[in-house]
Amino acid sequence: MKKAAAWSILLLGALYFILPLVGMVEFSLSMKRGEYSFEAYRVVLADPQFRATFSYSVMMALLTIVFGVLLVVPTAFWVRLKLPGLRPWIEFVTLMPLVIPAIVIVFGYIRLYNTSSWLPLTGTMLGTNVLLLVGYMTLSLPYMYRAVDTGLRTIDVATLTEAAQSLGAGWVTILARVILPNTLVAVLSGAFVTFAIVMGEFTMAALLNRPAFGPYLQLMGANRAYEPFALASIAFVITWACMGLIQLVTRLSKHDKARA
Repeated sequence: MKKAAAWSILLLGALYFILPLVGMVEFSLSMKRGEYSFEAYRVVLADPQFRATFSYSVMMALLTIVFGVLLVVPTAFWVRLKLPGLRPWIEFVTLMPLVIPAIVIVFGYIRLYNTSSWLPLTGTMLGTNVLLLVGYMTLSLPYMYRAVDTGLRTIDVATLTEAAQSLGAGWVTILARVILPNTLVAVLSGAFVTFAIVMGEFTMAALLNRPAFGPYLQLMGANRAYEPFALASIAFVITWACMGLIQLVTRLSKHDKARA
């Protein structure tokens, strides 16, 4: 009886999440009356603005991942090795982006770095891109830091560091050739989540007037009927592809450890 109730609850939950997705995909295939087709997807993929915004968001996502790793991995490593007392405070700071809305963060950037400030980043395209990159790093910080910190918990950081130092390795070498390879699965998990966040982010890109995928999706939703659902389906596939890659990398890592 309990098992049947559990399966019923699971089925209801699955239907609650799956049925809207099925309806979205079905509507995106209904651009031609009386038949299912990929016409909406063809129109979207042939749109030069789609290609421009999509490639821009991909580029920003990759840059966010690179700079996020360069910031988070050394910080988490140093805190765990030398400053364990600061760990609760660092965790508190990294969780702040979950509490402060993105619109508050971006308005703070605009207020501090407008054309009349001491550092007028919004006055140039490059400066605005830098602001957006920093904003994306801020939004992804809770997920990237948590992933890396969890990865560092699975290894003996102090022993590995001492062994590397006894062989004459410097701090950069230790991070690049000892710590990063041993936490690669955790870093990749944070990277995939970061990629999904950047690809779907709207608020910061829209208010900073950057040609990102999120504002393009909103613009299409305000002016078209079927194409927005095709775009939403594409965004959904990207998100779940990232989640699938996280699971794949995790399973491969466990398999390699079991074989070792």
